[in-house]
Amino acid sequence: MNSADLQPADPAPPPQSQPVTSPWARKARALRRKRLIQRIGTIASIVLFCAAVAVLVLIVRELDFDKVKAAYTATSWRQIALALGLAALSYLMLTGYDALALKQVHPVPVRYSLTALASFTSFAVSFTLGFPLLTAATVRFWVYSAIGLGAGAIASLTLIAGLTFWLGMSLVLGTVMVWQPVATASFTRLMPDTNLMIGGAILAAVALYILWIGVRPRALTMQGWTFHLPRLSISMAQIGLGALDVCISCGVLYVLLPEGHGVPFATVIAAYVFANLLGIASHAPGGIGVFEATIMVALWQIPREALLGSVLLYRCCYYLLPFIVAIWLLGLREIVLRARKMRKDLGVEEE
Repeated sequence: MNSADLQPADPAPPPQSQPVTSPWARKARALRRKRLIQRIGTIASIVLFCAAVAVLVLIVRELDFDKVKAAYTATSWRQIALALGLAALSYLMLTGYDALALKQVHPVPVRYSLTALASFTSFAVSFTLGFPLLTAATVRFWVYSAIGLGAGAIASLTLIAGLTFWLGMSLVLGTVMVWQPVATASFTRLMPDTNLMIGGAILAAVALYILWIGVRPRALTMQGWTFHLPRLSISMAQIGLGALDVCISCGVLYVLLPEGHGVPFATVIAAYVFANLLGIASHAPGGIGVFEATIMVALWQIPREALLGSVLLYRCCYYLLPFIVAIWLLGLREIVLRARKMRKDLGVEEE
């Protein structure tokens, strides 16, 4: 045996270790992705808002404000009365949003007067100020905390009410685009067959949602909160109620349009839904600027001065007046609650 045989063999190379990702690293990456998506969404909202304002400014610069004033004052009291009546009916429908949501999150029956107060004030405030997940939830917490509803239940209630709104919007838009593809083509500027396909896709999405929740109970987790989606019977009622409310709220604008405009209701409601969607996406309070610009571009058949007068009246009837009433009701409720507390305290002291 020679000396070479006595040399120790070269050690085998260590196995290459697989990179181990710690839970902290995964959480950090997820947080970075979330922040990136939020920034992109914020930038998109700002761009959408600025583009809509730019379009509105270009339109307004070409307007004859004497004609706008004439169109504004030419609206009959009958039209205004119809608009106010439809606005009241729409907000009455909105109380059903909370009533359905309460069936899901609060098994104990709640008296309708409290439900109506919370629903009306939360929607009137959030419609005007925007950011509904914050403003509507704050108002609801203010009202529903009196019956012991916690933050989690109120967050779920607000989410379910918002879901009702979106389902109704989707059903109406999809139905109109399928039922009247030619009428909606004057707004979308697309071929009727394209409108038909888009409308069919929207209705298919609503149907898939119904099938999805119909198989078994579903829940979503957001920001650490778990939201249990409404069961099938409540969801069907949500869709019907939401669609009816969208039609009625669009009717507020429709009856304020100048008489003899000749634009079909299908065209107006398609433009109305799309204007609302863009307004929500822009995060502008009440979709202001975005809603007006979309309506002005979509309903091009109506003289712009007369159309702007109608939109301003719609803002007064459906946003400004309910907002004032909601603030007054919330203030009155606070006064009544404080007066009751004072009487109770005085009664205890007298004993």
